[in-house]
Amino acid sequence: MRVVGLDPGLRHTGWGVIDVQGNRLIHVGDGVVHAATDEPLARRLVALFRQIGAVLDRFRPDEAAVEESFVNKNAASTLKLGLARGVVLLAPAERGLPVAEYSANLIKKAVVGVGHADKAQVQLMVRQLLPGCGGGAADAADALAVAICHAHHAAARRFAKVSQ
Repeated sequence: MRVVGLDPGLRHTGWGVIDVQGNRLIHVGDGVVHAATDEPLARRLVALFRQIGAVLDRFRPDEAAVEESFVNKNAASTLKLGLARGVVLLAPAERGLPVAEYSANLIKKAVVGVGHADKAQVQLMVRQLLPGCGGGAADAADALAVAICHAHHAAARRFAKVSQ
């Protein structure tokens, strides 16, 4: 199974692709797509949609996983992040991919073992769990963490179905 993890952001959206073979995780690719901050909001959302679409077309994942948004004290920022998140959910769904959503705490717990781990701990564990991963941008590492979380939870769901 090939999974794309997505860490939504209006300026920078991280993406990470892994292959899951049993309990083995294989790094395939990762990166960050960017939307120009000097463009109107609608154009930024279109750019984000097209860039995520290009990643999906290039890597052909079987499933997608997206980090849920946290509520910010700044309502306008939270709303804009929600718009970006909607685009990030739409891109794989429009291609017929199943899309799962995970909270930041659940992702950190799946990758680090602690729900309140910091970014440095997440990046370190992503590099440990995915040999060959360069550990580039923080947004890309976060997206790989989303994919790892999905791989663990998808395996648990499959096991539960078999056990019934």
